[in-house]
Amino acid sequence: MHFFNQVFNYDHPWSHVVIGMWHKYPNPKCSHVVSIDVLDRSVDPVTGIIRTERVLGCKQKAPGWILKMFGGSEDAYVREISFIDPKNQRASISSVNMSLNNVAQCLESIEYRPASQTHTSFLQTAEITARMAIWRSVADGVERWMLQRFQDNAALGKLAFTDVLRNLWEERNVQAVAAL
Repeated sequence: MHFFNQVFNYDHPWSHVVIGMWHKYPNPKCSHVVSIDVLDRSVDPVTGIIRTERVLGCKQKAPGWILKMFGGSEDAYVREISFIDPKNQRASISSVNMSLNNVAQCLESIEYRPASQTHTSFLQTAEITARMAIWRSVADGVERWMLQRFQDNAALGKLAFTDVLRNLWEERNVQAVAAL
């Protein structure tokens, strides 16, 4: 089992970051994400929490030895469930790979919450587990590859989301000036 985590603050208020979540894809910095399908969206009438379930389609070039041993292709799918709590200003996202899930699993969790009026705290964790106990050396190789791929994509995702937030902020400022 391998783990990943990162914590940092975005220089944007929580409400701005949550709006940006829905504008992250498509994005040239995250070209591996090729499709997003919303399966379900609902609002809890009591709490006001918004629940969204999506499937992200990705193109990931897997090492040849993984494809030869376990099959599959560079097409991969990820199930994502998010909860947005506007009242308490909390946003959480959990995702899990659907492709080759019988071989290895990547469980990701993300949380956004206010760090201040103008900054939002971001916490991302991932737990990567290969499901082949009898072939520990192969499992370690799969986990290391998945961890490296996750780290690379997390870095790209951070850059891409920073661009999205900056562009949304600039657009908001332009609209505010135009309204004067």
